[in-house]
Amino acid sequence: MIKSMTGFGRCEVTENNRKFTVEMKAVNHRYLDINMKMPKKLNFFESSIRGELKNYVSRGKVDLFITYEDLSENTSSVRYNKELAAEYLRYLRQMQEEFGLENDIRVSTLSKYPDVFVMEEGDNDEEELWKELKKTLDGAAEMFVQSRITEGENLKRDLVEKLDGMLKLVDFIAQRSPQIIAEYRQKLQDKVNEMLGDNTVDEARLITEVTIFADKVCVDEEMVRLRSHIETMKEALLTGGSIGRKLDFIAQEMNREANTILSKSNDLEISNCGIELKTEIEKVREQIQNIE
Repeated sequence: MIKSMTGFGRCEVTENNRKFTVEMKAVNHRYLDINMKMPKKLNFFESSIRGELKNYVSRGKVDLFITYEDLSENTSSVRYNKELAAEYLRYLRQMQEEFGLENDIRVSTLSKYPDVFVMEEGDNDEEELWKELKKTLDGAAEMFVQSRITEGENLKRDLVEKLDGMLKLVDFIAQRSPQIIAEYRQKLQDKVNEMLGDNTVDEARLITEVTIFADKVCVDEEMVRLRSHIETMKEALLTGGSIGRKLDFIAQEMNREANTILSKSNDLEISNCGIELKTEIEKVREQIQNIE
């Protein structure tokens, strides 16, 4: 199976008077890029969270949102920061002396300065917190992976259809190429006959000219390689795994062969077919960007 790089997962777990909610979503990205938003008290687990997510995703820009609620009572307390209050007071008195201001500082005023009073939450068992957070994280990640698999299967079907269509275009070029040479020989012979009248055409010279022309427009090697690239990509899609980068490389090679076919073509039908090939290859490359 293959996975899309776009996906969404959500999980909510309430245990031991604690409620965790994890949401994650992702879009395509060349590498794995994880961005987290969570309460400060969970920052301690950032490294563990990243390590856990790597078990589920290898590429993509992942946005992770974690919320946490402590549902138990009396879990918070007020702490008075005496040292900080004393420092505030010292600077205020210094300002009074330096600027000749009236000292109107009251306890109610000083208490409102930042961090003089701090709300502190009760101690939590880190092992228990991580156990519950990990359970929620895994639940969201499993839903996330499943959504990626579902989208990946849709991508695979679409890509295989496009590749089968490209094989038909290659078959058309293979069938049309010999006709071009035959048509060129006939046109050349008719032109020579028109110019020379009833004089006998130099068959050897005619063969030489046709051979030179055939060598210039020959795309046999390009078609063999292009067909091989298409079949290799189909095989990779059916095999599955983390194949996004591999497919992108194959698509680049396919585009190179299509460009060469176009550059050698002097036939309108083959040129139109080559343009259609390039269009389909570009569509394939766009879809591949969404594959992990």
